[in-house]
Amino acid sequence: MIASLISFWENILVAVRALAQNKMRAILTTLGIIIGVLTVVSVAAIISGLNKGFASQIAALGSNTLFVHKYPWIIQDDFYKYRNRPDITMDDARYLIKHSKLAELIAPAAGTSRTIKQGNNSLTDIGIAGVTMEHEIIEGYTIAEGRYFTQTEIDRDKPSCVIGWEIREKLFKNLDPIGERIKIGDVSYRVIGVMEKRGSLLGSNLDSEVYVPLGTIFKNFGMHRSIRILVKVADPELIDETKDEIRFLMRVAHKLRPHEEDNFSINQQEMLTNMYKQLTGGLYTAAFGIGTLSLVVGGIGIMNIMLVSVAERRKEIGIRKALGAKRSVITFQFIIEAVIICSIGGIIAIFCSYLISLVIDKVTPFPSNVPVWSVFMGLGFSTFVGLFFGIYPARRAAKLDPIECLRYE
Repeated sequence: MIASLISFWENILVAVRALAQNKMRAILTTLGIIIGVLTVVSVAAIISGLNKGFASQIAALGSNTLFVHKYPWIIQDDFYKYRNRPDITMDDARYLIKHSKLAELIAPAAGTSRTIKQGNNSLTDIGIAGVTMEHEIIEGYTIAEGRYFTQTEIDRDKPSCVIGWEIREKLFKNLDPIGERIKIGDVSYRVIGVMEKRGSLLGSNLDSEVYVPLGTIFKNFGMHRSIRILVKVADPELIDETKDEIRFLMRVAHKLRPHEEDNFSINQQEMLTNMYKQLTGGLYTAAFGIGTLSLVVGGIGIMNIMLVSVAERRKEIGIRKALGAKRSVITFQFIIEAVIICSIGGIIAIFCSYLISLVIDKVTPFPSNVPVWSVFMGLGFSTFVGLFFGIYPARRAAKLDPIECLRYE
């Protein structure tokens, strides 16, 4: 056992000395390995960071919430097919509220965009969301300042509003906004609350929205608009059953015949998650393809360099064989050299991946995180390439005739 360890260590030392004698050649040889491993690990780091960011954002939708819309979230067919659908109306919402047995809460909502003003300050194209009391529970609103609406304010369409954190910062700066008035379009609303920071959701800034009682959307900004209906399911395991129930009730409300297609869409978090997985799955495939191609090219380069090394060191091989070195010892030595070259390339690539990930995380708005599995995968791939492409040169070196080797100059 000890003799084997000593022999192994000696082979490593011989391999390191051989590589040190041709530093530039060794560096150039590792480039293919570095590029391949760097590609795979860097893409894995970026996607891992995006996964965390996407998961935190998509969680805001709620895994047990259904969204009844006129349009699907993901449109794969002709847009005009959906444009000609009838609007989702308050009558639809009232019908669901009256007849649904599985839904815990049902809340209609409507939206528009308007310019809002406070004194000499104004903000354009701000999202105005008409909400009900149920939205506070379904969407998990948290009020940082002031309060949420009362049932009376909702029922009587009071011109009150709750503003997003960014609206508060831009319009009121150091002033206390509670009790102040802002103009939404041409209508004056009294600020009763400020939402805590919510961040963004799929590119939409949730901190730059204004929330008003649902009825005021129709009263002040027009009746003819399609609404959306949020359906909260008490038990996530009943999400599919509830979806079927809502679909049936909506078909009845829209008086659709059995052969007619749905003229509405029921969206849920899972749809976006599946689409995201397909996109990132494509990125992973592309990254692995490019990385594998780079590793193969790098492996061919290693094989070529090792064959050159065998030719240059024929006299050394002849001397070692003349002194009693077995074929297995010669084979093992050259395989070790190939593995060391590839392992060094893999380690350099992983170190560079950490630096790239850190820069992306700090400088850009995109999160980045090197997953542990990608580190082991990178090292494993690079080691495998060294073994695979080092075997042929090593076996060729081991089969050389020691007499012919000693004659070589």
